[in-house]
Amino acid sequence: MTPAQNNRLRRVAVISVHTSPLAQPGTGDAGGMNVYVLQSALQLARRGVEVEIFTRATSSSDEPVVEAAPGVLVRNVVAGPFEGLDKHDLPTQLCAFTAGVLREEAHHEPGHYDLVHSHYWLSGQVGWLARDRWGVPLVHTAHTLAAVKNAALAEGDTPEPVARQIGEQQVVAEADRLVTNTADEAGQLVDIYGADPNRIDVVAPGADLTRYRPGDRAAARAELGLDPHELIVTFVGRIQPLKAPDVLLRAAAALSERDPELPLRVVVVGGPSGTGLERPDSLIELAATLGIAARVTFLPPQPPDRLAQVYRASDVVAVPSYSESFGLVALEAQACGTPVVAADVGGLGVAVSGGETGLLVPGHRTDDWAAALGSLLRDPDRLAEMARNAPKHAANFSWEHTADGLLESYRRAVAGYRVNTELTARRGRGPWKLRRLGSVRA
Repeated sequence: MTPAQNNRLRRVAVISVHTSPLAQPGTGDAGGMNVYVLQSALQLARRGVEVEIFTRATSSSDEPVVEAAPGVLVRNVVAGPFEGLDKHDLPTQLCAFTAGVLREEAHHEPGHYDLVHSHYWLSGQVGWLARDRWGVPLVHTAHTLAAVKNAALAEGDTPEPVARQIGEQQVVAEADRLVTNTADEAGQLVDIYGADPNRIDVVAPGADLTRYRPGDRAAARAELGLDPHELIVTFVGRIQPLKAPDVLLRAAAALSERDPELPLRVVVVGGPSGTGLERPDSLIELAATLGIAARVTFLPPQPPDRLAQVYRASDVVAVPSYSESFGLVALEAQACGTPVVAADVGGLGVAVSGGETGLLVPGHRTDDWAAALGSLLRDPDRLAEMARNAPKHAANFSWEHTADGLLESYRRAVAGYRVNTELTARRGRGPWKLRRLGSVRA
């Protein structure tokens, strides 16, 4: 009997096809999902569960195996050319990627992995096959859903293809358990894809509360070369229409026009990504067109410790996204004691305590965003109160809590899978054959 059959997890295979947990968030396809995969893996390893993360190699210099931490291995699978592949090109490489994953397991005795956890629909397609090959349960986290993104597209942005929606439907149907960030996301899985609500676990993401915590604002501004007397509103994320940094720039321009004496500075931290790669300088051009180029500072994506200083240096962090399954930037900023003004979409209504730690703006109208930002920046007492409340709210979310929730979901998946395989075996069908096939070595 394997550890999984005893409900004692020993080793989990995590699938993250399109983005490596070791990549720098804020550029390419790297973002909150990267942070989620790595931080949850670190916490699981500290609880005695080994984690092996399979991701696609994107450079010839990538080592086949990287130890991210004790108990956490990242396996870089060669599938297609190292460079020049967009996320939308990756379905053509799923066969090659899956072969690499299955071959790695074939080097071990049967039962090497107790469970598969896939992230994003591409990974779910791979995890589904691995689940059947190895005879273990599949847990899947979507992170974003095509239909939700398409319903809230920025003007001129490209909708997600029908093929993705079909792929998501398949994975939702096949997964033994589904993990969502919020109850709203769970409802979307039920409403859009007909998911069984009894197979869904709501597990909120977290923040690294040892790294993201309040600090000296003056010291942070000095380190970053920012004026100690300006009012700083910061955007952190990938530069693409979905994340809507242009909404912030337009609001800043409107605010500056109404109140030219307001010492406003906008800091934009991130790199072009997705459809934003088509015009990588569009945000710089927009700032010039709006006449606020002198008020905008652009910074490249920052490593975690430096990013914490960016949050501390800011008076407000803006998250104007058109769609967010949660919004880790909002949580990290609040953990550092910085209020957040965010679009009232997706999980941001959970990540931000509206009125207590920031403001939630309905929609993306320039006037609404200018009014929300202005109401805080002109009211230092209210801003200070929100800054005091922000870390208290963020303390409710940690990667330790996330790992606890994932482990509970894993236990349910293992127990449910065992029951299902025993019932099916008594009927003389599939899973026992799948287990037998899973023991064959290539």
